[in-house]
Amino acid sequence: MAKKEETISLIDTFSDFKETKNIDRTTMVSVLEESFRSVIAKMFGTDENYDVIVNPDKGDFEIWRNRVVVKDEELTNENMQISLTEAQKIDASYEVGEEVTDEVIFAKFGRRAILNLRQTLASKILELEKDSLYNKYIDKVGTVIAAEVYQIWKKEILLLDDEGNELLLPKTEQIPADFYRKGETVRAVVARVDNRNNNPKIILSRTSPVFLERLFEQEVPEINDGLITIKKIARIPGERAKIAVESYDDRIDPVGACVGVKGSRIHGIVRELRNENIDVINYTSNIQLFIQRALSPAKVSSIVLHEEEKKAEVYLKPEEVSLAIGKGGMNIKLASMLTEYTIDVYRELDESADDEDIYLDEFKDEIDEWVINAIKSIGLDTAKAVLNAPREMLIEKADLEEDTVDEVLDILSAEFEE
Repeated sequence: MAKKEETISLIDTFSDFKETKNIDRTTMVSVLEESFRSVIAKMFGTDENYDVIVNPDKGDFEIWRNRVVVKDEELTNENMQISLTEAQKIDASYEVGEEVTDEVIFAKFGRRAILNLRQTLASKILELEKDSLYNKYIDKVGTVIAAEVYQIWKKEILLLDDEGNELLLPKTEQIPADFYRKGETVRAVVARVDNRNNNPKIILSRTSPVFLERLFEQEVPEINDGLITIKKIARIPGERAKIAVESYDDRIDPVGACVGVKGSRIHGIVRELRNENIDVINYTSNIQLFIQRALSPAKVSSIVLHEEEKKAEVYLKPEEVSLAIGKGGMNIKLASMLTEYTIDVYRELDESADDEDIYLDEFKDEIDEWVINAIKSIGLDTAKAVLNAPREMLIEKADLEEDTVDEVLDILSAEFEE
């Protein structure tokens, strides 16, 4: 009796699981039937001659075995066959060749069978949980969710959603200024669902451009309604971002709508992103104009495009160069990311100067040849070209030390001084 009760408790366990995990009735019956069949097949080598009937409403089950009646001396497989003598004990009218169906009490299979069933059922339930989690979140990739901080580790944060599912926010997907305590709510976008060996891991992100895009969709009704389109986004998370927007309705100012009255719409996004500065610009398919807008707040004098190489030479007045480059080169980096063009900035040549230009090779007596070659390798062949290029560009692109660059600039400048 105790074994029967132990077996039936498995049904209760599954019923509890059904209620908490929202597993539908058909799946529940199927999983129970498969679990019983799996154990029977392990014990007898086959489950083909068994009928398993699960009654989820009553919380019980029945197992029936079908065996063929054979002569007593021809009995070779007690699982598939029943002797005529045994069959006639059940019903005296049975004859050889007929099929006998009798109920099997699972508990009589022994403790090992019950343990095996428990393990099989637990394994199948775990698979269902994983499938359910995967299916739920694969459809949520690219959407913003809120989850509670459960545990904080060095490389990632473990979060729980409202159903208790585990989500991961890696350090690499956190904004540098992010700081959370256990129990706090985090908003992030579902970046991807990794599913190695049927073990789904839901990865969230706060650094993804998609997160910024979704925040704008939530804050700006015109974007949500399709009146304004976000064309491109470039981000350096927690520092600065540029977002290009476009409206197909001439009556709508897309930049103004995104920023809001006195910045009302953008302020919430900036706070969520730990004071990330956000530049909203009008998108245009005119690449020259787009580069010009992307370099804002700097004012561009002229642009020379090399479309095949996706490069742009941008000329600015000397006082505009530092604005174009930005703090730590951030403005020009974001402009390049947004426009997908490599942007080189140059000081505008002073056309009033009558001095003739001089090729760098003329300075071999004063400047080491390897330094001249390094500068020439980035497309600067003359003294004035070097003097008009930003110092930062010479250091980074020519891969020269600051002292070396300063020495070169002093030598070249001296050549044109009166």
